[in-house]
Amino acid sequence: MPLKLTTYYKGKDIPDLPGKNTFHSKELFLIYEATPGYTPLLIVATENGKPMARLLAAIRKAKRWLPSSLVKHCVVYSEGEGLDESLSTNKEKAEEVFGEMLEHLTQEATRTCFLIEFRNLNNSMFGYRFFRNNNYFPVNWLRVRNSLHSMKNVEDRFSPSRIRQIKKGLKNGAKVEEAHTVEEIRDFSRMLHKVYSSRIRRYFPANDFFRHMNSMLIRGKQAKIFIVKYKEKIIGGAVCIYSGESAFLWFSGGMRKTYALQYPGILAVWKALEDAHQRGFRHMEFMDVGLPFRKHGYRDFVLRFGGKQSSTRRWFRVSWTWLNNLLVKFYV
Repeated sequence: MPLKLTTYYKGKDIPDLPGKNTFHSKELFLIYEATPGYTPLLIVATENGKPMARLLAAIRKAKRWLPSSLVKHCVVYSEGEGLDESLSTNKEKAEEVFGEMLEHLTQEATRTCFLIEFRNLNNSMFGYRFFRNNNYFPVNWLRVRNSLHSMKNVEDRFSPSRIRQIKKGLKNGAKVEEAHTVEEIRDFSRMLHKVYSSRIRRYFPANDFFRHMNSMLIRGKQAKIFIVKYKEKIIGGAVCIYSGESAFLWFSGGMRKTYALQYPGILAVWKALEDAHQRGFRHMEFMDVGLPFRKHGYRDFVLRFGGKQSSTRRWFRVSWTWLNNLLVKFYV
């Protein structure tokens, strides 16, 4: 019986599915759905009525300096999730299923999106033929991961200067804890948005993203938000997502100029690593550390926590179909 693909546009329509990959979960779909600027879609592959795999994509508006009403960007983290045990032992079948979901996603997303991007692939060669067949092109990227399973203390591989900074920050009155209240999460997201807008200049979601994360992921222990406080003011923080045996640092930052002696950005990452180590995760991956041929301040920053740098790739597809559809709306 051929594979059946079903696309879900509303969270209320998604059935309960097996699986442990947070980046392709119903919970993350609901967070995207409730956050302004995001339009999620979930593709589920079934065979004889049995779920085989799923793929969650988030379509978001472009950055502020682009005409966001016209340009949209579709982002997928990893290559989806296999829901049937046969896919874990049969790589060829797993790639065939992914290939069908990829073709279906491409047809869906190119109607409204200028750019489709696949990030954080577990295996950079997975699905190579299907990406090429659907007109995607690869770009070499870098990843930084900390191994947490082979050390007694998470600080064992930190640089000496990083350890001194952590001690100084704590000695100078900074405190690190988990965010629990709605007010803490709101103040954290506002602070981090200012940090990203002024320095990092990377896409940052609306404040609702973190508020809904608290109710849909944090309570289920699939995520945590760490905050750094000084005199009861939030001056830094980090957001972690947990999936399988790995932790992923999605967002982090701090008011390092105003509170230089408290080292807020450093304390936030340290706490995230320490917590992941204590909870038994094997790795911590820092997301979006940049291209290999460009200097990247954030990558240099996180490497001093003892992680290892390795090469990977991202897949992109640029489409002009959205422009054709736009012209039809205006002139037909």
